Amino acid sequence: MTLVPVIICGGSGSRLWPVSRSAHPKPFIELPDGGNLIRKTYSRALALDAVSEVLTITNRDLYFKTLDEYGAQAPQFTNLSFVLEPFGRNTAAAVALAALEVARTHGQDAIMLVLPADHLIDNQAAFATAVSSACELAKDGWLVTFGVKPEYPETGYGYIQKDSDSPLGSGFKVKRFVEKPDLETAQGYLASGEYFWNSGMFCFRAGTLIEQMAVCAPDVSGAVELCLAGSGTMTGSSHRSLHLEPESFANVPDISIDFALMERSSKVATVPCDIGWSDIGSWNAMSELSAADEQGNRVEGEAIFHDASNNYVRSQRRLAALVGVEDLIIVDTPDALLVAHKDHAQDIKAITAQLKKNGHQSHLDHTTVSRPWGAYTTLEEGLRFKIKRIVVKPQGSLSLQMHHHRSEHWIVVSGMARVVNNDREFLLNTNESTFIPAGHTHRLENPGVIDLVLIEVQSGDYLGENDIVRFQDIYGRAGG
Repeated sequence: MTLVPVIICGGSGSRLWPVSRSAHPKPFIELPDGGNLIRKTYSRALALDAVSEVLTITNRDLYFKTLDEYGAQAPQFTNLSFVLEPFGRNTAAAVALAALEVARTHGQDAIMLVLPADHLIDNQAAFATAVSSACELAKDGWLVTFGVKPEYPETGYGYIQKDSDSPLGSGFKVKRFVEKPDLETAQGYLASGEYFWNSGMFCFRAGTLIEQMAVCAPDVSGAVELCLAGSGTMTGSSHRSLHLEPESFANVPDISIDFALMERSSKVATVPCDIGWSDIGSWNAMSELSAADEQGNRVEGEAIFHDASNNYVRSQRRLAALVGVEDLIIVDTPDALLVAHKDHAQDIKAITAQLKKNGHQSHLDHTTVSRPWGAYTTLEEGLRFKIKRIVVKPQGSLSLQMHHHRSEHWIVVSGMARVVNNDREFLLNTNESTFIPAGHTHRLENPGVIDLVLIEVQSGDYLGENDIVRFQDIYGRAGG
């Protein structure tokens, strides 16, 4: 049996703002144990038997960020492939494209295990057992879902009702899918024993998925086939990537795999499982990962309390003090502060929607921004100046570029820099500096084996990130 885990990594994690941003979504958020959800998902996939390749579907802007996470978690595993979306198009498009790609590279009988990158699963052994049961059903042509046994009447999840009259080995045929219920209905689901939380994980033969998509969602099926035909694949030494052609991808219907296929097909089964699953869909869920004190307060970072109870604080850069309050969520980041009542945790997405509508940068990026070559942090900015801390990974290189409106002064803090400044090329050591006038073609590289850290002082009439003309780039980023 060939098993190909398909990790879907995307979304904005709007309920976890201000830590989650469009350019730093939920899978990449640091958890209390120091890990994050995408690394945990990747490790969970690699621990399964018969895994021949891991395919990841993600946005182009998250490609290098995802590669870095995989490399940090399991650098020895190099059999990776990617489907890179130019923009989000929901899960039906992602899963259908993955199935076509898996069938093309591994054959129609390859088993796909679709895993969202932003879920937490505590019991790896139970998960592996559930996957084994799902694979057996998938071999027989079933589209298998994983039904998580509900622990309480949750109103924020969709549900799966099993068909008790149609057992299938370790699973059941699905009777119906149900959208998020009200509390009274959810209590009834829990009491009946016939309903499970819909985990959003799936298992099936690549050929079965392709066949059922053509029957149940021919508009999606036809559009993804046209998109795939017009898209190009790049193959490197350790992985390959399929870059989806934007114009044809825009024609793929924006619909979830649940609506497009699972609710329409007669070949859907569910495997009930108790695997310690959570989708960490709110700050309330995130808070449960931290231990509570005697007053029910939970902290990530440093906080002090007086006559305060049942609060959650995430403040990792400065001390937070809470006096005479209860049931609050307080999340502090360098550029944004969230204060919310726990009963309104699901409403935080309204804030991100408003920020996006207003064009506020805090819905998109943090003050620290990842790049293929490393990262930069904006330390301070004002009228006609900006100060950044830049970290370039070993062998990393910024593009050969030019700015029309700003000059840059670079001071090396640690490591060694190789600099191109117009027709000059030279090395800079710690405590050395150089000046790049506006209009000069320039490049910064790290030729060493440790991180290059430098301070960049920009000055000019316009300091926006889009004042850049790229001439050469080892990461394949477009010019302009």
